[in-house]
Amino acid sequence: MWAIIKKEVRTYFLSPIGYVFVGLFLLMASLFFYSEVLVTGSTMFSNIFYSLSTILIMIVPLLTMRTFSEERKDGTEQLLLTAPRSVTSIVLGKFFAALIVLLIAVVLTFIYYIILMFLGNPNIKTSLVTVFGFILLGAALISFGMFASSITENQVIAAIVSIAFYVITWIGTPYLSQSLEPLGLMNMFNRFGNGQIACTEVVAFISYTVLFILLTIIVIQRRKSVK
Repeated sequence: MWAIIKKEVRTYFLSPIGYVFVGLFLLMASLFFYSEVLVTGSTMFSNIFYSLSTILIMIVPLLTMRTFSEERKDGTEQLLLTAPRSVTSIVLGKFFAALIVLLIAVVLTFIYYIILMFLGNPNIKTSLVTVFGFILLGAALISFGMFASSITENQVIAAIVSIAFYVITWIGTPYLSQSLEPLGLMNMFNRFGNGQIACTEVVAFISYTVLFILLTIIVIQRRKSVK
């Protein structure tokens, strides 16, 4: 699995995808740092990540839409599936590679926390808890994005399906909002804002992530069996 992780991370940064994702992430983080912190005079580092959470649903598909769709389209999936590696290790390798790219972007935003230390007294506990929740949110989004990529060979369709799911879990629908609200990913993320790790939300995020990783493994395993 480690070989797959290294290969996938290297692939992200040998193509524009990794740089575009990190660049967009940091650009938006800079804008939110200015508008949500500097302009308002706040020292809440967590404000940046609350705003970034709405952007994340739009840019995570950059990482996930190619994970399986590209290989199906290029005809290289058969080589991957016949390699002496389990489907589980392949899926987990791709998942952790995408998560590492997200973590790189998140770590780079801590330059703003250092700046805030000179401007005031940011709450380190609230900041770290919010970032932890943000990473859990990102992991859940990545897992579904990979699932969407596994069921189609069209990267654009995979991205559209992912964004549609993200939006539904973010704002719900006029008819289902009440039933979706407790399980909405954004609602769960917002509960990390009090500086306390919400155990229920942690379990829910992990459950989301594991569910779609398992579904992805099932889809790929069935395709491997057919081949």
